[in-house]
Formats: sequence, structure tokens, C-alpha cells
Amino acid sequence: MSRQESDRITRPKDNYNRAQGIAPNTIFALPRGEFAARQPWGFEHMSGKKSGPERGLTYGEAGVDIDAGNRMVDLIKPLVRATARAGADAEIGGFGGLFDLARTGFKDPVLVAATDGVGTKVKIAIETGRHETIGIDLVAMSVNDLVVQGAEPLFFLDYFACSKLDPENGAKVVAGIAHGCRESGCALIGGETAEMPGLYQAGDYDLAGFAVGAAERGTILPRNDVAAGDVVIGLASSGVHSNGFSLVRKIVERSGLGFDAPAPFAPGKSLGEALLEPTRLYVKSCLAAIRKTGAVKALAHITGGGFPDNIPRALPKSLGADIDLSTVNALPVFRWLAQEGGVAVPEMLRTFNCGIGMVAIVAPDKVDAVLAVLREHGETAAPIGTVVPAQGDERVSYRGTLDLSL
Repeated sequence: MSRQESDRITRPKDNYNRAQGIAPNTIFALPRGEFAARQPWGFEHMSGKKSGPERGLTYGEAGVDIDAGNRMVDLIKPLVRATARAGADAEIGGFGGLFDLARTGFKDPVLVAATDGVGTKVKIAIETGRHETIGIDLVAMSVNDLVVQGAEPLFFLDYFACSKLDPENGAKVVAGIAHGCRESGCALIGGETAEMPGLYQAGDYDLAGFAVGAAERGTILPRNDVAAGDVVIGLASSGVHSNGFSLVRKIVERSGLGFDAPAPFAPGKSLGEALLEPTRLYVKSCLAAIRKTGAVKALAHITGGGFPDNIPRALPKSLGADIDLSTVNALPVFRWLAQEGGVAVPEMLRTFNCGIGMVAIVAPDKVDAVLAVLREHGETAAPIGTVVPAQGDERVSYRGTLDLSL
């Protein structure tokens, strides 16, 4: 596997290696592009030792710790290796991550790509010192988008940017990424760790993820036979997932609670721990439903924009969805956010998933078969609406009442 041209794993110039008595092609942790600008100075200069009356500056004095990068590489090697799958051995190596599509068994594949981040949820991870699960969110946000197209995730790459690298905390983040990859069946084949002093505040970091999957030609979702009368099935979310956290953080600020305070909606957990509940991974369950039943016509990942912005993306322009809000089980976290922040129902529905993280569009006579497979794979799923002819620009209509009472 390759952490491609990253500060996690980059091959510096061989003359620099030899100057230190290090074998050519040794893997170092250097920021992409930084080393290319360096001159082939000798080791004495590179190490910061005096070469004359004036001592030259070092990279470490500029705020970039190469040794910390090397330490992080050592910590993540076994994590990355554990994500190996058919097509990728997940071994750390050259400049680019390799994937052998021929080994996956696809006959006529179409590649599908997605990229995303985790938004300001990362601020809560930073402020609470809980870094173990934010990487799961990073993977989920991209691979859930892939499965919506009917694609099987194949490989993943990550970007980790920070002010000053803490190898142990960085490894915790990558451990979460690796966990998400294993759960989704995709290999972690590349990544970049960028230590950029002066650009980020002390202690801050940010994440971005990139996933590629494949589907057989002719099986891409949404299908062209979505029709009025089809049933909208809702798959339960695990919590807030990774959208709307700017509003979440504003509500927490208004509440006066610290992230270490007991969560009012989750007994036994701190507020920070409860809000960091990782985004649910829908890959295995949805792929099983697609492949075993042949009845899933479309899927929609309920992310930023909630129901009104995401469900129409899975439908022809002539169709909309009528959602029965009385069938949506709003999780306790959403009830607390609505009550504490005084957030109106329409705003809740357009900002949060409100308890439904994925929807599937299915013909009425196939609902039971699809529900059976989804439940077999651990999903809490139920019909929440129907496909209807579109009525003007508002393509998602509601009936019933969303219960947000505590």
C-alpha cells in the first residue's frame, strides 16, 4: 500500500538518504511538495549542526517534526495492513496506491468516486480529546454515497491536516479510518498527513476522505423505473452523523453545558461522547438488499439538507416524496437539540437526518423482501412514505407530526 506522496510516507531524494547513511527508498514522513524544493545539502546542514559562524535554520524550528511523522507511520502500518482486500494488499510502499480491479470479479465495471469530510464535528473530537471514532465518520460519509449509486467500495484515501502532529492522536484517527474501511470492505491505500504550522490553530486538525467503488454496467442506481406509488423505506441513523454540527455546537453553547457534562439525552455518557456517536455505515446492508432482492430502485443518503434536499436527488424530476412524519422515530439527541435550541420542525428536517440516515425506494410488492434483508443485516427499517407526482418546486411534502417532545 502507498501513502501517496504524503508526509506520512514520501520517498525523499536518495542523496539526502545517503548523506545520513540511510538506504535509498527508505520511507519518510514529509509534507508533499516540501522536500522537492530542498537542496541536496549534506547531513550536517540538514541536521542543524553548525557549519560556520552562523547556524542554519532547521525544518523543526519552522514547526515541522519529521521524526513525529515517522513515528506516526510506524503506528499506523498494522492498522492500514488490516484493511487489505481483493485488489489491494494494503502494504505501505511507493508514491501511488495500487488497486488491481481485475481481482475483484467485476465483469464490466463502472467506477464511482466520492469525497467528503466530517465538518465541525471534528471540533468536538478535538475539544474532548476523543479521536478514536472521527475516522469512522470520515469513511462513512463517502462510502455511504457510493452505495447510493449501487457501487461496492473498493479503496479509500485520507487527508489529515494539522498545526503540529501528535503521532499518537493521529494514529487514533487513522485507526478509526481503518475500522470504517474494514466494515465497508474497502482498502486504505493512500493518505497524506500535512503538518502546517501557522495555518491551523494549536491542537486543531481537519480531515478529508476520498473513496472509489465499482458497479456492474447497467446496475447503477437510481434505476429508470422509479414510479409514483413506490414506497420510501427509512433506515434508522445512529445519531447526528456528520452534518449540522455548527448548529449543534451553537445549541450546546446556548445550553451552558460543557462537553464533559452528562448528556441530557444519553444516560451514562458525557455530552461530547454522545454527540460523537459515529455515522452509521450502510454499505453491507444496502448492498445485500440490492443484490439479494433486485428490488431496490434508488437510495438516498440523508446528509446536509435533510429530507427535502436529499430525497429528490434519487428521484426523476417529475416525482417527489410524501413523508409520514409520524413514522419517523426522532432519536433523543434530536429531541434535545430541538428543545434546547428552539429549532422549528422545518429547520430540523432540512438540517439533520432526524433519525433516518438512508432511504430506499422500492415497489410496493417488494417492500417485505427488502425489509427482511435490511433487518437481517442489523438495520432498523420501516416504510416512512410514498413516491408521488412532484408538486412545483417543493418535491418533499409531509403529513403527520414529527414527535420532538422529550
